[in-house]
Amino acid sequence: MKLTLRYFASIREALGPFEAVEVSAGSTVGAVRDALIARGGRHAEVLARGRALRCALNQVLCLEAAVIEADAELAFFPPVTGG
Repeated sequence: MKLTLRYFASIREALGPFEAVEVSAGSTVGAVRDALIARGGRHAEVLARGRALRCALNQVLCLEAAVIEADAELAFFPPVTGG
């Protein structure tokens, strides 16, 4: 199923504003993050497990255990962002 990824602040600077990916039904936010890290390169560096990140699923803050539904939007951003 289709998932739109949005990136903000320093993550956006490294990866761009957004991208679309295909994920399996029942995937979690954490599984998507792991798949992006597995790509290597900038994704691995910016989304690494040692880095503090916040996640929002359909514009609502969520934990990595949240299950993704079809045509969802998942955003990653640092814990503190400026205005």
